[in-house]
Amino acid sequence: MSSLNKVILIGNLTRDPELRYTPSGVALCKFGLAVSRKYKAGDELKEDVAFVDITVWSKQAETASEYLSKGRQVCIEGRLTYSKWETDDGQKRSKLEVTAENVMFLGGGGGGGRREPGSQDGQESSSGGERNYEDDVPF
Repeated sequence: MSSLNKVILIGNLTRDPELRYTPSGVALCKFGLAVSRKYKAGDELKEDVAFVDITVWSKQAETASEYLSKGRQVCIEGRLTYSKWETDDGQKRSKLEVTAENVMFLGGGGGGGRREPGSQDGQESSSGGERNYEDDVPF
């Protein structure tokens, strides 16, 4: 039986990107993304919002950190990543997040006056390599 781990999300950043580096010097950028859907419940139009943590690696992380800001709309292609750990007081925790493999900058929404790198149509796409850096994370 085969499986597929692929996520495509379009949403807006909920906070400015946070850029860090692993001890070996690999860049990683983390930010939150709000994605929503509208639906009808009877005669009422409702909106359901989901908040997703995104991690971007390598050169793509540096580019995201430089050009993205809170409110900015992006399209994320990536995969689900599951982490589990135990706190200092023995409580078990887990988290499901998206590891971005491709980040596409979309128009509008908060860009903070930042310009698009080499883009005339307001979109920028940057793809990362296949290397998995997650074991290198210092936090």
